[in-house]
Amino acid sequence: MGLRRLGRRGVQLIKADDPETGWLVRIVVSALLGWSLVFLTPPSLAVRAVLVASLACWGAFLVADTRWPRFARGALALATLLPATVAGVPQSASAPIFLYSMLFTFVLLPRTPMRAILALTGATIVVFLTGMWLTGRGPTAMLTQPALIAVLVLFSVHRREYRLRAEQTAMLLEQTSRTQEAQAQAAALSERARIARELHDVLAHSLGALRVQLEVAEVQLTEKGDIGGAAARIRQARRLAGDGLVEARSAVAALRTDTPPLPHALGDLVAAHRADHLATVALHTEGSPRGLPSGAEVSLLRTTREALTNAAKHAPGAPVAVTLDYRGPAVRLTVRNPAPVDSATATDDGVGGHGLIGARERLALVGGTLEAGVVDGAWRVTAEVPG
Repeated sequence: MGLRRLGRRGVQLIKADDPETGWLVRIVVSALLGWSLVFLTPPSLAVRAVLVASLACWGAFLVADTRWPRFARGALALATLLPATVAGVPQSASAPIFLYSMLFTFVLLPRTPMRAILALTGATIVVFLTGMWLTGRGPTAMLTQPALIAVLVLFSVHRREYRLRAEQTAMLLEQTSRTQEAQAQAAALSERARIARELHDVLAHSLGALRVQLEVAEVQLTEKGDIGGAAARIRQARRLAGDGLVEARSAVAALRTDTPPLPHALGDLVAAHRADHLATVALHTEGSPRGLPSGAEVSLLRTTREALTNAAKHAPGAPVAVTLDYRGPAVRLTVRNPAPVDSATATDDGVGGHGLIGARERLALVGGTLEAGVVDGAWRVTAEVPG
C-alpha cells in the first residue's frame, strides 16, 4: 500500500509539473550534463575546468531559482556563456550539450525579460564564433552553428510566448468566470431580498386585514348580538386568510432551489384548479420553453391563479384555456374563458378586479404588462414578460 501510494503521488507530481522547465526536466538535464562531463569531455584540463564551472553555475541556478530569481538568471546566463568559449574545441561533444541546455532553459523561463534573452543570445553567438575562430574551425562550421542557435532560440521564444498567452487567456477566463459567479450571486441575493420584501408586504397586508375583520366580528357578537353580520365578517376573514396563504406560498416557492420550471408549475396549478372546481381547464405551451427570472415566473403564476379564480367566480363550470407562448421575444401568457354576464367586472382601464390590478403592478416591477377584457365574446387576460 505504501509503494502504491507513493507511486500515485509521483504521478500527480509529474502531471502538475511544468513539462519544459519543471523540476523533473531539471533533474534529467542535470543527469545529462553530469554524464556528458564524465564520458564526452576531451582530456583537456582547461575544457573540463570550464564545464565544471558551468555545472556549478547551473547548480546555483537550481538552488536560487525560487528565492532569488535575479541571481538565478545571472548564474544561468554565466552557465551558458562558459561552454560557448570551448564549444569549438574539436571532439568536445559535451560543450554543445551544456550550451544548448543552459540557453534554452534560460529562454523558456516565463519571467525572463525579452531583452535579456536577446542579449544572452547575441553574446553567446559572439563568444561561440570567437572560440571557433581561435580553434581554427572552418567557415562552414562558423556559419552553421550560430544559425542553428538562432533558429532554436526563435523556436523557443515562440513556444514561450504561446505558453504565456495561453496562461493569460486561462487567467482571464477564470477572472471572467469569477465575475459572472459574483454577478449571479448578487442577482440571486437581490431577487431573494425582493421576494422577502414582497412576502413581508403580503403577510402584513393579509394579517392586518384579517385582524380588522375579526375585531369587527367580535364587536358584532359581544356588543350588538348581530350573528349574521359577524358570520359575514368571519367569512370575509377566512377569504383573506386563504388569499394571504396563497400569496405567501407563491413567494416562498420563489425562494426554493427546487422550484419546477414555469410550464410544470402551470400544469400543477391547472390540475389543482381542475380538481377543486370540477372545471375543464386546458393548458397549451407553444414554442421552446426557456428560463425566466424567478420574479417573472412568480408574476405569471399569480396572474394565472387570479385569472382562474375570476373564471370560477364569474363563469363557474365554463371551460378555460391557458396558453403559454415562448415564440416571440417576450413570453406571453393568455387565459380565456366565456365572458362573465356581469360586465361590471371590467374597469375603465381594462383590468378587472383588485386581484388583476395587483397582478399588473407585480408584472410592471419585472418589466411586464397585463391586459384584460372581452375579446370575441370571451374574457381574456394576457400577460407578457421580457424573456
